[in-house]
Amino acid sequence: MNMIAQNYERDRAWSDQFIPQIKSIVGAHLLQAAPDALDMRQATDLLMLDGKDMRIAARVRRPGYAERFPHQFTIRSSLPSGGETELAKIVNGHGDWMFYGHANEWGGLDRWWLLDLRAFRAALIKRSHYPLKTGEQANSDGTRFRWFDIRSFPPSPGIIIAKSGD
Repeated sequence: MNMIAQNYERDRAWSDQFIPQIKSIVGAHLLQAAPDALDMRQATDLLMLDGKDMRIAARVRRPGYAERFPHQFTIRSSLPSGGETELAKIVNGHGDWMFYGHANEWGGLDRWWLLDLRAFRAALIKRSHYPLKTGEQANSDGTRFRWFDIRSFPPSPGIIIAKSGD
């Protein structure tokens, strides 16, 4: 197995430990109470917020970054292999929402955001009218990521669907 595949498997195994917590958080924002008429006539207590297939990206940063970069989220923008990155996939229209969280030392999640990727793409299109605070950063493994300051996004359409502490 090559080094890239080993790194992917290691990082995926680490991030997958947070999937149950992410499902619990995101699920609370996908379901809503059914109207009385549906409850009384159709045995329906809960409805999906949006009846279509929802594609949700999930990214969890390792402990320590929430304190250092409290208003930033990052998306991988370059791979040594030249493969398609998360940023390219999102810009090309893939994904509806993104969960972005910060791990703590105890295996839980501290600060997190649930982001609307349609609003993210709209903000990228409007950048000449509403400048975003963003930058590029290299990782030690040869990958690069783009960081975005969440406070610099336009208020409409809002990028934040939900956040920790709501």
